Amino acid sequence: MVHKIEKPIVGYKVKKAEEEVAAPVEVEKKTAEIVQMHESVERPEMLLGSTYKIKTPLSEHALYVTINDMVLNPGTEHELRRPFEIFINSKNMDHFQWVVALTRVVSAVFRKGGDCTFLAEELKAVFDPKGGYFKRGGRFMPSLVAEIGEAIESHLKMIGLLKDDGLDEHQQKLIAEKREQFEAAQAVAAEASSSDFPDGAQLCNKCMVKASILMDGCMTCLNCGDSKCG
Repeated sequence: MVHKIEKPIVGYKVKKAEEEVAAPVEVEKKTAEIVQMHESVERPEMLLGSTYKIKTPLSEHALYVTINDMVLNPGTEHELRRPFEIFINSKNMDHFQWVVALTRVVSAVFRKGGDCTFLAEELKAVFDPKGGYFKRGGRFMPSLVAEIGEAIESHLKMIGLLKDDGLDEHQQKLIAEKREQFEAAQAVAAEASSSDFPDGAQLCNKCMVKASILMDGCMTCLNCGDSKCG
């Protein structure tokens, strides 16, 4: 291609082919270093993991849910920790078939990339037709699958994929006040019940003390001796 020079030449420089590709390569290198979770990401030899114990009153043996995470872009500002696979182990073989299927499906969703937080809500919405159960502490669980979903939710909160919607300052203050009122009422009840008379004693109409018991067919007060039988 011929170019017409209309201005006087004051200097010259030979343009090298390396300079033409230097800038684009640098941009491509920076963008290529940011790795996102997708199906083609190879599993490293070691993964970070957390194990959650699930003990229900429906089974003699506990379930152990292990979730392993992959650290993407380690040591950079784009470092991310994403779930990669899940395992569920138990001595109880009654649930073996559907547990294996669940772990494979959930692991596949983890490796697919994108938003996987919906898994926790979907699993927590599963109800057992035979009825749920109460965990230790009085919390109701609609099914065993729902408790597995709660374990996944706890893990996602720990690695930062889900935000922990805790109580605000006003709610915490209200709960603290209610707790103090309850503990005070329990203390008063404990003091009132602590006496030298039997627990089943009734209130005496004469001395107004809960010391009246059934003795020899008559209500007799152990405090003042009042008796309906004279």
